[in-house]
Amino acid sequence: MTNAADQLFVLLLGGTLEPTPRFKAAIHGARFIAADGGMRHATMLGITPETWVGDFDSASPDDLEAWSHVPREPYPTAKNATDGEIAVSAALERGAQRMILAGALGGERSDHALMHLLHAAALRAEGRDIMLTSGSEEAWPLRPGRTTIELPENSLFSILGLTALSGLSIENVRYPLNVFDLPFGSSRTVSNVALGPVTLTLDAGLAVLLARPYDLSGA
Repeated sequence: MTNAADQLFVLLLGGTLEPTPRFKAAIHGARFIAADGGMRHATMLGITPETWVGDFDSASPDDLEAWSHVPREPYPTAKNATDGEIAVSAALERGAQRMILAGALGGERSDHALMHLLHAAALRAEGRDIMLTSGSEEAWPLRPGRTTIELPENSLFSILGLTALSGLSIENVRYPLNVFDLPFGSSRTVSNVALGPVTLTLDAGLAVLLARPYDLSGA
């Protein structure tokens, strides 16, 4: 029997989400938690979340009616955390170590999308396995150590340093790096191309790999 720590949790957030084949494969067998207006993705995916959290200010009347049978964890509008952070807390309370934040990128609120990235980076620094996605775009927070990310051959990706990075190596890509120190704010690692699974090694710092797995333009 799979324990909670090994179970994948998918958190449905309010941003853009496309049900791409890669996304649907990634969420197979997962448990689902919806955050406020992210519940609209449940119909598209044909799943029923086990709980629905937030202040429900962005949930549509139709969704509030259609999903009235799903247990809710309501919060006041004047709260001290985003609905996405509340959904992450709900997953952690259930023992989650592996999470996909679906609908965490894009959408109408750039502040929320950026906050999702920063929060995910903090969770990754604590050792949790986490990915953010819109279906067509993915974000993988990185911490010191060696990481391999499965990307399609010729797909576009960038690495954004959230701090200065020390000892960054990137393998199996068009533009490899070997034990490179990336200053904070540098664009040196923007627009690379995967030649298949990408392996990254980082000595110090925090970063995010942003990938476009369906963009095979090689730009």
